[in-house]
Formats: sequence, C-alpha cells, structure tokens
Amino acid sequence: MCPQNTGAATNSSPQPVPYPPFQPHINNPPPPLQPQHHQQPPVIIVNPPTSLTPAVWTSGLLECFNDPSSCLLTLCCPCVAVGQIAEIVSRGRTGCLCAGTICLLTESVGLSCFYTCNNRIKLRAHFSLPGHQCGDFCIHCCCTPCALCQEYRELKQRGIDPSQGWEFNKHKLPVNNNNPPQVQMMT
Repeated sequence: MCPQNTGAATNSSPQPVPYPPFQPHINNPPPPLQPQHHQQPPVIIVNPPTSLTPAVWTSGLLECFNDPSSCLLTLCCPCVAVGQIAEIVSRGRTGCLCAGTICLLTESVGLSCFYTCNNRIKLRAHFSLPGHQCGDFCIHCCCTPCALCQEYRELKQRGIDPSQGWEFNKHKLPVNNNNPPQVQMMT
C-alpha cells in the first residue's frame, strides 16, 4: 500500500545542507609552518668522465661527405692530408712536408698504407679511441681515402685544425701521460 498524496504541495528539490559560516583567522593566526627535514636522495653518477672510459669516433669511416672540404683534400691531395695529420699526431716531431714526401714516395711503390696507418694508431692513442693496430692497417690498405678523411674530420671535430700545423694547435691536443720518462744522464 502506497501512501496517498493528500494534496499538500511537496517540494521535490533537495534542501541545502547548512555549512558553518566562514570565519577568517583574525584573532587566531594559522600555526607556523614547521620546517620539513627531508633527506636528500643520494646522487648516483652513471658514467663518470674518467680516462678509463673509452672515447668513440665522432664520425664513421664512410661518412666522408659530412665534411666536403676534408673529403676533397683527402681524395685529391692525400699526401697533403697525411702530412697535416702526421704533424699533429706526432706533436710536431714530423713536419707536414716531411710526412707528405714520405707518403708520396711510399705511394709510388704502393706501400703507403704501411706509413699512413701509423698516424691512425697515434690518433687513437691521443684520444683513447677504440680499435687496434691490425684493424688500422686493414682500413688503410682497403680504403685509404676514407680512413684519412675520418682522421682529418676527427681532428677538426675535436677543435684541432690540421691545416694550421702543430704550433697553432699544440695547446688543444690532450696531454699524453703514457710516454715513458726521458732518460737522464749523470754528469
């Protein structure tokens, strides 16, 4: 049995629930904020820059066209490029003209890869680049222009301009601490 509507008007809308009136904290200021002492999470260095971290080549062997000027130089005048690279990686002990002449002479008998791969070996040693001597020799035997172009680009991308020579660039090459000490003579 359902209740009967007696005819009295009923309000079908819900009645609001009364909330307490807003009272600002005029007389009672809010409590002061307590300093939070959070412990800092430990800092973890994933790859610390050390001499034990091997470097990588800044460009690939076959990326010759990334630097057209280096590509043209190593393709058209490889002995000039060899001379400039040799002067830098030998730290000025071998001049550009001397190294270029040796390259020209060894190229005339088809043996330049024996000479040019030594520059690559020295370059890898200076910058801790991956590779090994046998691979350097094979790269220079199979693709000397690409190898020279990569070495020339490597020096340029590390801020060394081989065309300027050793004196201009000597402060830019990393210090090599792997050299044995000089032999001292007693007098």
